[in-house]
Amino acid sequence: MRTLIWFIHFWLYQIAVLPRYFIFKSKDKKGENIQDQMQPLVQKWAQSMVKMSGSSVKVVGEENIPDEGPIVFVANHQSNFDIPIMLGYLKRPKGFIAKKETENFPIVGGWMRFLKCIFMDRTSPRAALKAIKEGINVVKEGYALVIFPEGTRSLDGKMGEFKPGSFKLATKAEARIIPVTISGSYDIMKKGSMKIKPAEVTVTVSEPVSSTQYESADSYLLREEVFKIIESKL
Repeated sequence: MRTLIWFIHFWLYQIAVLPRYFIFKSKDKKGENIQDQMQPLVQKWAQSMVKMSGSSVKVVGEENIPDEGPIVFVANHQSNFDIPIMLGYLKRPKGFIAKKETENFPIVGGWMRFLKCIFMDRTSPRAALKAIKEGINVVKEGYALVIFPEGTRSLDGKMGEFKPGSFKLATKAEARIIPVTISGSYDIMKKGSMKIKPAEVTVTVSEPVSSTQYESADSYLLREEVFKIIESKL
């Protein structure tokens, strides 16, 4: 019953905010910076999604997030709920590196574009490279992006290996990397299941890591350092 109620709430909320959607769409076409304007609405929506699951979120170390400047959040990936958790409980507007298919979701895809999300087609190396370049430009403009370098959700809550190339966006944009550890979201919706259950989630934000101190665009040492920081907080 909880799962059914959650999905009904999800789509009713999309309908309720349609007038705001078209307002932001008009502003976006005019070239206005709408991320800051959207932030209160996005946070409210994201928090409602988490609360409707019966879950609670505790944030530790939010003071480690810089108020300005190019940053890339790097987080482990336990659940589909990691996205509303990141949107609703961490300061600064942010977009995501997302699968290309999500761009075509009704209404949702439009909101994601407003958030400066980057849609990546992983089946095409050329398209993936183009998406990374778009992401670099977005970060250089001062927007924050989130990447899940494991590339997929965890099957058992444990971290998987970070994919080669996953840090190019941060290093090429000379952005600070903000390691984020999400612990407990795995229990809300397990991979391969649509059933939603309550869980207690802890989000730990570690101190920024400079990406400019590494020689290559996707240094193995950088991946290892960030991996160990995130894993240590699980």
